[in-house]
Amino acid sequence: MKPLVVAALGTFLAVLEATIVSVALPDIRADLGFSLTDLPWAVNAYSLAYAGFLLLGGRCADMFGNRATMITGAVLFAVTLVICGLATGPAMLLAARAAGGLGSALLVPVTLNVITSAYPEGPPRARAVGALSAVGTLAAASGPMLGGVLTQLAGWRWVFLVMVLPACALVIGAARILPKRNNTAPRSVLDLPGALLVTCGLLALVYGVTQRSLYIGLAGPVLLAVFYRQQARSRRPLLPVAILHTRSVWSGNLTMLLLGLGFFASPVLFSLNLQYGYGFSPMSAGLGFLPVAVAMWAGARTAGPLTGRWGPRRSASFGCLVGATGYAALGLTLDPHIPYWISVLLPGIVFGYGVTFAFTPITVAAVAGVPATHGGAASGLLNTVRQTTTAVGLALLSTVSTTLAGPHPTPDSLSHGYAMSFLVCAGFLAAATISAWMFIPGRHTGTLRTVVEPLTKGIAIDRHK
Repeated sequence: MKPLVVAALGTFLAVLEATIVSVALPDIRADLGFSLTDLPWAVNAYSLAYAGFLLLGGRCADMFGNRATMITGAVLFAVTLVICGLATGPAMLLAARAAGGLGSALLVPVTLNVITSAYPEGPPRARAVGALSAVGTLAAASGPMLGGVLTQLAGWRWVFLVMVLPACALVIGAARILPKRNNTAPRSVLDLPGALLVTCGLLALVYGVTQRSLYIGLAGPVLLAVFYRQQARSRRPLLPVAILHTRSVWSGNLTMLLLGLGFFASPVLFSLNLQYGYGFSPMSAGLGFLPVAVAMWAGARTAGPLTGRWGPRRSASFGCLVGATGYAALGLTLDPHIPYWISVLLPGIVFGYGVTFAFTPITVAAVAGVPATHGGAASGLLNTVRQTTTAVGLALLSTVSTTLAGPHPTPDSLSHGYAMSFLVCAGFLAAATISAWMFIPGRHTGTLRTVVEPLTKGIAIDRHK
């Protein structure tokens, strides 16, 4: 169980860091002097660095070993948390958040490597992977609640400082439990130019959307196209481009892209709406997310068995359709003059369940049909898409809400802006539903079955622990 504890702690911290700050944003803005337009960068700086360096983090694990990579990532993560907690201005906070994203990008690829190295194929590995997925869902769901409590009782700085001791424990645990790398093992080539190209491309894309700069925004796709060409010619690519030609891979990532644009920014918008539109305190806003978090947990827990029964296409389509319905209801009923449980709570439960249900079949599709030697690359690609859509979606939806709220926002105008943003979320989820139904493979091919069956068995075993 010791390797699982180390992997689970690394996963929990990386996911928690992305979600815990959402409720603290209004207090951070008031204390450090962020503008309403620039405030989302307190989240985006982390998400972009996380997404841009995930592929590099996986390559570092191959080159330097799980132990050295996790220790390096955890140390960097802990140091940046301290800097965030002591930040005196926006620039200091954003730089530390970006460095923290790099630390997480080193941590996350290692966690799955630790599981596959420590547990044999079959039920033991399935249980470990299931537990790791449950930890990630728990961290995502508990982040807003924990952030709200800490912000109100201790101040927003403790949203960062509270994770320093667990990060130090992760350093110690990785040093004591994970084995050292065999020095006789062949070393890979670290593709720093590729990592730089993909990170700069993502940064330009999100910055262009946020600042409404056409030229910078167009530079993003250009740099990503150069990255693709560079990877196609590289002998040791971060991303073997051949896997992009596999139907299950590109369809899974396309669906995740559309789903992510609608979902991953919504906890931040949800929290901001409760505080600015409904006048909730940080703690109340965090607790207000609790029913949505429970629905997210239920979606994650029921998706495995049903994916095995229905297949990835029908399961992903069902989850995305339920999510689109919840967002549409939220956008149409959002009004500070309508009771919270009608306009926010019930739609939030619906979209929370639907979206997290969709994650499992989309993930199953996105890693199916890929040779074992490229399994890490397929997983890294999916995680990169997820993290990128967090930043792009938040930039886009924040632009929609702040523009519609006007130069002098009121609770009513802010709620109107957030309502329209949630309707945009519904549109993205509707597009994801169409993508899943049209492109994701519908039947369990031999490769798909090898992915689905261990997952469903792992969930069933986990229930009888």
